Amino acid sequence: MQEIEKYVKNSLPSDVENIFLPRLPQLKSYLKIIGIPYISEKTNNQISLDDIKNVLKNNHLFNDIVLASKPYIIKVSSKSDMTIIWIDIWDMQNRTNAKKVINQRFNIGSFIAIVRSANMNPGIPQCKNCWKWGHAVGVCCIQRSKCVRCNGPHLTKHHCHFAWCCKANEKTSPPRLEIKKGEPCPHTFKCLNCKGKHQADSYNCLFWKHHFNKEWHSKEYMEIQDN
Repeated sequence: MQEIEKYVKNSLPSDVENIFLPRLPQLKSYLKIIGIPYISEKTNNQISLDDIKNVLKNNHLFNDIVLASKPYIIKVSSKSDMTIIWIDIWDMQNRTNAKKVINQRFNIGSFIAIVRSANMNPGIPQCKNCWKWGHAVGVCCIQRSKCVRCNGPHLTKHHCHFAWCCKANEKTSPPRLEIKKGEPCPHTFKCLNCKGKHQADSYNCLFWKHHFNKEWHSKEYMEIQDN
């Protein structure tokens, strides 16, 4: 590849700028890292996305690895203190980059982490039409889109125009004022999936955090839905 780049540069006039050099076709490889604790030994807090990025940045195994998207941190189970870190990386057709790190071990504190191969897009999809988990938009049964904030029968971008919370109401105590055009809605609602105080697509959603765990789906999620 370096020889091709050199040939292209030498073949063009010296005053030519912004040369678009050839690049081999790229694809994504999907990996997971196991053996990393959910609670950081250094901070004694829940491991964060920045912690994982620092681990990858400071480890020689990942020197030539470029992430295709942000890592995902998922607990092994709802009662476990270990995680699975899912990472998507840019790779060549022969998966050169993935082969360099698959089955490699490295230390993170007193723990030994292992890199494994993974399948594409593990987990359960979230419908962008009704905002429930378990199916995609193409197979959604409802005819109208719902608002991710209040679950009302309108698009999220029309929330302030149609939602009751943004309308004036003199009968409430204190009287509710109408939200001015262009201002964000200040009200909070319960997530339709986990009943938490956030939007249904929030990363703070307990269901999102555990959506790889079948035990949590079948037991704890059904208990939440029944409440």
